[in-house]
Amino acid sequence: MKLTKRLHSCVQVEKDGRTLVIDPGVFSEPDAGLGADALLVTHEHPDHFEEGRLRAALDANPGAQLWTLASVAGRLAPAYPGRVHTVGHGDAFTAAGFDVQVHGELHAEIHPDMPRVTNVGYLVEGALFHPGDALTVPGVPVDTLLLPVHAPWNKVAEVIDYVREVKPRTAIDIHDAYLADIARPIYDFALDALGGAPHSRLTAGDSADL
Repeated sequence: MKLTKRLHSCVQVEKDGRTLVIDPGVFSEPDAGLGADALLVTHEHPDHFEEGRLRAALDANPGAQLWTLASVAGRLAPAYPGRVHTVGHGDAFTAAGFDVQVHGELHAEIHPDMPRVTNVGYLVEGALFHPGDALTVPGVPVDTLLLPVHAPWNKVAEVIDYVREVKPRTAIDIHDAYLADIARPIYDFALDALGGAPHSRLTAGDSADL
């Protein structure tokens, strides 16, 4: 597979001429979903789910389909009958030739006074795991972990311990729009020194072969 980083938590995955896009939100590029044969959305927060980007992708490719949780599916299913699929923890499906397993149920806690929304993570081809906004441990081997490196709901110690618990072959940063460039070396040093797995970050638009 070929992974291309888009802005914030959005990634594009390509295999055998097919394209899968995960979490095209308001911080990702306006065209982040275009060209997708399949789209996955982890949860309803706007930095992961932007309705206009999904509609543009579904309109541009009449064969494209969307897999997501109920709160997002309900917004789009009426306009795209048969093309929007609701999934939850424990589900497995094939999206445009990609085998996908669903792990996780809730968004990480931001504050005890804030209700937690549903959040699911996606394990693609048994190798690449995108957890959305949670530190979900899928309980199966993970080759490449997409790592939510900076968010209102986490701190670097938790991110380090998450890498240690998942034990991926490698970790690649996502959820990084909030992190100033001046602070990146601090996070890079901590994750490299303490995470226990090789760690890297891609500039938006850069790609890596998995």
